[in-house]
Amino acid sequence: MASVIFSAPMITRHAFIKTQLNNLNFLKIPKQRYLSTSPCSQHKTWPLLCTKLFPWETSTPYSSTDDERNIIKGGNIVEPIDAEQSTELPLLQSKQDIIDMTEQWYLQQPHPPKWPMWLMGPSILLATGMLPTLWLPLSSVFLSPNIAGLLSLLGLDCIFNIGATLFLLMADACARPRQSSSPLKIQVPLPYKLWNMGANLLGFCAPILLIFASHRGSLVPELSFISFAVLLVPYLLLLSVQMLTEMLTWHWKSPVWLVTPIVYEAYRILQLMRSLRLGSEVCAPEWAIASIRLLVSWWVLILGIQLMRVAWFAGLNYGSRLSDEATG
Repeated sequence: MASVIFSAPMITRHAFIKTQLNNLNFLKIPKQRYLSTSPCSQHKTWPLLCTKLFPWETSTPYSSTDDERNIIKGGNIVEPIDAEQSTELPLLQSKQDIIDMTEQWYLQQPHPPKWPMWLMGPSILLATGMLPTLWLPLSSVFLSPNIAGLLSLLGLDCIFNIGATLFLLMADACARPRQSSSPLKIQVPLPYKLWNMGANLLGFCAPILLIFASHRGSLVPELSFISFAVLLVPYLLLLSVQMLTEMLTWHWKSPVWLVTPIVYEAYRILQLMRSLRLGSEVCAPEWAIASIRLLVSWWVLILGIQLMRVAWFAGLNYGSRLSDEATG
């Protein structure tokens, strides 16, 4: 210790010195130690300066006895580490350095290869959507126009929805960059959202208006509720799922927002073609069959427009990328 401070607010100077001298004689302290006192009042302090250690004290690795008045040099016991000369400790100057360090750590982590997903995703979509609809005989699934037949059709559509969800998740994983720290700058155009929602709402409201007109007597003969459920309820449910999925991809800014309607609309055409085949089994009137054919034509048109939009956005992004590379 450099100096030991004793505070004696209630003890007089003579009594304090006498007590300390008795302790020094008892401990047999060498003559080099001395006691420095100064005139003081009751609230003054007396520093005890030492140049040698007591027999029961050990020297610290940071102590030095070069200075006779102070055995500790400087104000810091531990010497500071030079970060520029150290190779083990990275020096982070700003937030960008932290982001770069996180990206380097993310790139060093093992990632599954993406090329199997390019084949696995479409294979799942084909197995869950096209094969049951095109190659599965309806006579083995649909027995009669009742609740059991309706549930069997809903089961086929549920299998397709599971496959479509897996396909979209794989496509999202393939489209996102490896640098997870840098968020994707995806902005879905507002006209695109309005067009999609308008087309979906029109395709959803048209069958409901037809069944209301049939029950009011505007369209004859009347279409029963169970026949309408078999023909168009699976179509309406899957359309609702598509609208919900599109809104979620817009909210999460997923890269698959452009292909989501194409996946569901391609299956919707097959779904309506299945309803045309079931029209004779449920004894649907001619106006109902004609309405389903109009729906098929409508969704073929919408699917073609969506494919044109994919080409448009792909060409737009490719042109902007070329311009960035030319300027950079």
